[in-house]
Amino acid sequence: MTANDRKPVAPFYAVALLWLLCGLLLPLYAAPHYICLAVISAIIFFAVGRLCRVGSAETAPAPKAETESASAADSDLDKMLRDGAASIAEMKRLNDNIPAPGISADIARLEQASQQIFQAVRNNPAKLPQTRRFMDYYLPTTLKLLNAYDRMSHTGVSGENIDATLTKIETMIHRVAGAFEKQLDALYGADALDISADISVLETMMAREGLSESGGRDGDIHLEL
Repeated sequence: MTANDRKPVAPFYAVALLWLLCGLLLPLYAAPHYICLAVISAIIFFAVGRLCRVGSAETAPAPKAETESASAADSDLDKMLRDGAASIAEMKRLNDNIPAPGISADIARLEQASQQIFQAVRNNPAKLPQTRRFMDYYLPTTLKLLNAYDRMSHTGVSGENIDATLTKIETMIHRVAGAFEKQLDALYGADALDISADISVLETMMAREGLSESGGRDGDIHLEL
């Protein structure tokens, strides 16, 4: 039984105190006296009980499920931002370490898109679920490919397998940079819809009031607030 399920004892104490005071101060020697006192006791019992329930409701703690859900969301956001900062730092290191100008430019695109993705989620944590696959697969796999490129490009050996692998990685990183930029654009999809709706409503109102360029006659514009 929880604290909210227990019956308050204050109503019983209030009725007991009432009978004690009446027994000491009033002459209780007839049946009507006891009947009247019993009615008053019932009223006091229910009134005090109601006050206790209202007080308990006002001071009741937040539901555990809601608290745990909020904590979990905060924890997921913090982890995402920590992992994101570490990933960007790794991109910077790899970009400094990889001399090839072509892939270096694509790494810079990856870094810029990633920073903007993390900033978008920081500004609006509701976007966090949209980045699950990005964080769990695309970002770590991309870093894995870049680390492989870094190692193989510094072997000092030019061979068929090494050269072919480096070329494949360069091609894939160029495609991934575009995918990261699309992921960033997708995060603003809902915002774009909201803005489009606002613009449509604004255009409709302006046309109805004769305030748009195509509506009304010159010199015949009246603004009503």
